[in-house]
Amino acid sequence: MAPPPVIIEGKKILITGPTGQVAEPVVAAWAPKTDLYAMARFNREADIRRIEALGAHCLKVDLADPMGLEGVPDDFDYVLNFAVVKSGEFDYDLAANAEGLGRLMLHCRRAQAFLHLSSTAVYEYAGQKPLPEDAPLGDNHRVMFPTYSISKIAAETVCRFVARQFDIPTTIARLSVPYGDNGGWPFFHLLMMEQGIPIEIHPEGPNYYNLLHVDDYLEKLPRLLAVASSDPTTVNFGGSDKTSIEEWCDFLSELTGLKPEFKTNPKAFGSLTIDVTRMHELIGSTQIPWREGIRSQVEALAPHLLKVKGGTRSN
Repeated sequence: MAPPPVIIEGKKILITGPTGQVAEPVVAAWAPKTDLYAMARFNREADIRRIEALGAHCLKVDLADPMGLEGVPDDFDYVLNFAVVKSGEFDYDLAANAEGLGRLMLHCRRAQAFLHLSSTAVYEYAGQKPLPEDAPLGDNHRVMFPTYSISKIAAETVCRFVARQFDIPTTIARLSVPYGDNGGWPFFHLLMMEQGIPIEIHPEGPNYYNLLHVDDYLEKLPRLLAVASSDPTTVNFGGSDKTSIEEWCDFLSELTGLKPEFKTNPKAFGSLTIDVTRMHELIGSTQIPWREGIRSQVEALAPHLLKVKGGTRSN
């Protein structure tokens, strides 16, 4: 039986990568009820002001810098690492994503639990086959993000070593495709449809993924912290139901009347669907049906594109 979620209210929590699409909703949801610290390079003052306005304390840190954590508190109850660097330079990206993660874990090793958000991009392409956590790893995203998959694999390796060596309860969650009323891949495709830009898909379709709605991952994060172990818990993290790029674009077409133009490209990201068996055992199933989530996304971000009764768009 899965353990209950941890109680975050009143806890001292560190979140890295707070300006990213995935982490910022967590900051917004948790800052009012926790003592929340947000760590990033913060190259723009506007980002600092926005995150502070949510109620978080900002920590300006470059995780690639060996001395970057000097002066940072080390008494957090929980640490959630959402940070990722994709500069395309291997030395810097590995230093930030892998070495920096190790230093962060050592610095915060008194935490009750550490959550490292990894990615399903660590898996080798396997067509439409749902991939369990022990599936072969590979350089999946090299075409678009040269350092991404390798950095994620390296980070997982460092994370496991540090957790085992220093007895730090840890969960490694391999994120599928996040989306919500704040954006995500389906909305990007909607914008392409609006502008008549072809959507590249892998020729070995359908191209399946496990869309994970922001409401679902906000509910699941305390559960991921609850299953942390010093022999790190590694788990796929996506929506319980798979869907494909082709399906969600067709549904966007139903909502808006816009038509997707697909263009096959063998270098496009191929299907990357996950086996959610272990996820369901550890933290339960997700609740937001993908059609409901996408409809809400369009209503929030592009209501002018929605069809009204009779087939014309609303003003």
